[in-house]
Amino acid sequence: MSRATKIVATLGPASSSPEVLERMILAGVDVVRLNFSHGTAQDHIDRARLVREASERAGRQVAIMADLQGPKIRVGRFEGGKTQLEPGQRFILDAAWTDLGNNERVGLDYKELPRDVKPGDTLLLNDGLIVLTVERVVGDEVHTVVRLGGELSNNKGINKQGGGLTAPALTAKDMEDIRTAMSFQCEYLAVSFPKNATDMEMARQLANVAGEPWRHKPGLIAKIERSEAIPQLEAILKASDGIMVARGDLAVEVGNAAVPALQKRMIRMAREMDKVVITATQMMESMIVNPVPTRAEVSDVANAVLDGTDAVMLSAETATGKYPVETVEHMALIALEAERAEDISLDADFTNKRFGRIDQSIAMGALFTAHHLGCKAIVALTESGSTALWMSRHKIHVPIYALTSQPLSQRKMALYRNVHPMLMPSCTDRDTALAKAEALLVEQGLLRPGDTYAITCGEPMGYPGGTNMLKVCRVGG
Repeated sequence: MSRATKIVATLGPASSSPEVLERMILAGVDVVRLNFSHGTAQDHIDRARLVREASERAGRQVAIMADLQGPKIRVGRFEGGKTQLEPGQRFILDAAWTDLGNNERVGLDYKELPRDVKPGDTLLLNDGLIVLTVERVVGDEVHTVVRLGGELSNNKGINKQGGGLTAPALTAKDMEDIRTAMSFQCEYLAVSFPKNATDMEMARQLANVAGEPWRHKPGLIAKIERSEAIPQLEAILKASDGIMVARGDLAVEVGNAAVPALQKRMIRMAREMDKVVITATQMMESMIVNPVPTRAEVSDVANAVLDGTDAVMLSAETATGKYPVETVEHMALIALEAERAEDISLDADFTNKRFGRIDQSIAMGALFTAHHLGCKAIVALTESGSTALWMSRHKIHVPIYALTSQPLSQRKMALYRNVHPMLMPSCTDRDTALAKAEALLVEQGLLRPGDTYAITCGEPMGYPGGTNMLKVCRVGG
């Protein structure tokens, strides 16, 4: 079996050398994430070039995902870099405070906090490790009582339990970062903290305008990390190309216990709506410092795979961890083993299903035929990648090889579950194109004489959205 689930890895100090990055790609990385919360515009431009070069050397095309920082809802800085908060003590979050913080008060990056909270609200700092109850609001000061104490250091994040902070999803920095990301034509743009479809529509408009000089339009990924986004999930999905189950901030807002069920719901909804989905946050957290994952982490990754996620994501594990390559290797093995145990229920998937488009019905026909005939491969000749995306929404133990003449489509499809994108020059003659496709797969060792495979294409050739033909072939037959 070839691995169906894709791996997203974050680039950082631990993985920014050409040698380590190339080894990570060879170990199984399909998408490289550039975290715009850190570094300058030039840093990201340089790293994008590093990814393209390492990808060429490794002989594997990977996608780049630019992950926007979003609104900074954080405390300011402290004298000595930190303070110790004790349960029961009073502590003030002061939007007007410009000096270094102390044990009594600290400044805020987010100046609107006093307008967004009221007495009785619960604030969670540093990923919920510190819990404050709002006692009263006096001008720019939010007076709180510490419920759960601990060490609070510089620039730690603030969440409001249950959501409700009015910070816009796209800041001035994000808008500038979108221009930077379009300058190196990232395949995917991840938007942090969207509350509704409008946030995603605005991001798409900004990205399309910024990408116009290169005629580039990235795929948009909505990071679901606000409680307000949950009721708006369907609308957000319609306005996006995919979602990220961002379990860190989401867990702080809705509670840890609610996240596993939400994860399953989000993965299922994304697949039903023909969108991609990435599962993220702390998947292999212990491997930041340890050479092997915990059993709980193995189960976490395996369960996301069994749920049908397109990709599993690594953050600090590859950005700052001690074992970036080994982490990717372990994740790839876990995914492959979980996929072996998957139940395939294609017949049930198609029961009572109707298709409004010819190209979509051809894609589904290829899956059904390949599954019941025991084909070795499904081959999709595709310009835009839409046919491969539709095929990838259903679990099947037959690899899907997507052949395209468009390098951008090839890299975008690197995120689609069970899709193995390959570059093949376009051809206007159907029979020549089919012969070239078979020859390419035989040359790569993916098909052998006597193997059967299902292949889809469109006539006339070379037009996006024109898939209208399904053929079952035997190699050498």
